[in-house]
Amino acid sequence: MKLCLFQGTFNPIHNAHLKVCEYAKNQYGFDKILIIPAANPPHKDIDKSLSIHRLNMAKLAVHDKEGLEVSDIEYLRDGLSYTYLTIKELYNKYDIDGKINFIIGTDAFKQIESWYESDKLKEVVDFILFARENEKELEADATYLHNLKEKGYNYKMMKMPYLDISSTKIRENIHNSLPIKKLVPLKVEEYIEKHNLYKHQHR
Repeated sequence: MKLCLFQGTFNPIHNAHLKVCEYAKNQYGFDKILIIPAANPPHKDIDKSLSIHRLNMAKLAVHDKEGLEVSDIEYLRDGLSYTYLTIKELYNKYDIDGKINFIIGTDAFKQIESWYESDKLKEVVDFILFARENEKELEADATYLHNLKEKGYNYKMMKMPYLDISSTKIRENIHNSLPIKKLVPLKVEEYIEKHNLYKHQHR
């Protein structure tokens, strides 16, 4: 099976996340894109009370998306949600064709050397990058990204249009009573409203 992962806090998951997954699936012919909300992310300080809500919203977002699936693998493991440990578990769980691919934004990829067991991680995944910045900022990053490739971090860049949607913007809109209708799937919008999420905090 050609497997690709998209891991993140998804706080909340939104339409740009889904577009990235669908684009990658169609562009590279993956059998499955596994969306993995980080239960306890090591690089971000987030409200732990939202952890199960982030998982639930991700499941609602992909319920009608063929080839997209949400995994609770990091919710079933104690401790911090280290990507390398997740990857190792998935190689044991699935019959993988080649290497697992890993979707990551350019902003996070620039920090990849600070990740847990980064030297081991680069041996077991191929990275698929999508732009989290505009073109001018990306051009400035080109040399840095090339240096990572020289160090063995194998990646390819997805040539998809830049989508200016962020979870931060969505949380701010909710906090300020602004609409989020075109930013998240309807079922996610309804879930946020039902559980009164993000009204009192937007970090």
